[in-house]
Amino acid sequence: MEFSAAQIAGLIDGTIEGDPEIKLSNLSKIEEGQPGALTFLANPKYTPFLYTTKASAVVVSRDFIPVQAVAPTLIRVDNAYASFAKLMELFKQAENTKTGVAPGAVVSPSARMGSHVSIGEMVYIGDEVVIGDHVVVHPQVYIGPGVKIGNNTLLHPGVKIYAGCVIGNDCILHSGVVIGSDGFGFAPTEDNRYQKIPQLGNVVLEDCVEVGSNSTIDRATMGSTILRRGVKLDNLIQVAHNVEIGENTVIAAQTGISGSTRIGKNCMIGGQVGIVGHIIIADNVKIGAGSGVEASILKEGATMLGAPAIEAGKARRNFIHWRRLDEIVRTVNTLEKIAKRTHE
Repeated sequence: MEFSAAQIAGLIDGTIEGDPEIKLSNLSKIEEGQPGALTFLANPKYTPFLYTTKASAVVVSRDFIPVQAVAPTLIRVDNAYASFAKLMELFKQAENTKTGVAPGAVVSPSARMGSHVSIGEMVYIGDEVVIGDHVVVHPQVYIGPGVKIGNNTLLHPGVKIYAGCVIGNDCILHSGVVIGSDGFGFAPTEDNRYQKIPQLGNVVLEDCVEVGSNSTIDRATMGSTILRRGVKLDNLIQVAHNVEIGENTVIAAQTGISGSTRIGKNCMIGGQVGIVGHIIIADNVKIGAGSGVEASILKEGATMLGAPAIEAGKARRNFIHWRRLDEIVRTVNTLEKIAKRTHE
């Protein structure tokens, strides 16, 4: 797989400074670049490597001004980081992927598959499954009856998708992801036991959703658990039944979201956040790592910290006070003793 600098520039709307015909066959870090490599410069602290790298071409921002001679060809773009990310995706798509169904896969006769689909060994595909074009299903994936999967979606080894769930276009599910397991629904009985409530809904992932390894998304009791377009989940995240997560919201590892909570679009949620059920989180909200959200956050664009989560500025002030708690207690005790002697 080889491209010229001019071809690369055409893919990312870049302009060339240097040799437009230089050949590029791989991507690399700027400090590790070798002849034939394409790299990028976005973080200013890596600027010194631009003058020493052996890479053949470097993607840089249009406003970057070198302070000394540069050997590689420069490809100037509006956003070097975003452009290089796009190139990484294109290089990945260009990799040779075998198409067809592996001999060890089990595919229902009623399943329908699009063109250029790759089905790995020990995959199970159930009745009435619909799979779009250019889908890659790695070994040991389970796809239950009635599942629908859009175009260009990638399922890594060990993914499990229960019956009736819907996966959009351009989605990525990493190893160990479980989509559509039962929501945690039980009704207490008079004899102190719990009666299971059937979970009759499904899970819907819209386009461009990515779910990290060993994360689980429970099917709805009725209706759908929904992750809107562009949602990104890290590893080891639990999304409970009937949750809805808005467009382009990102959530870091080990966060748990309880049932029927609605999270807005463009939110950023840190790692190990716990969110109770049946609440609403507005658009553009940021929640710091380790926070516990116990009530709705209705202020759009709010930044929250702590457990229970409160406005970030107040949380930071409270933390400063907490660090001085021992000193404050000693001061109060001293003042109490002084006041007691004064009144004796």
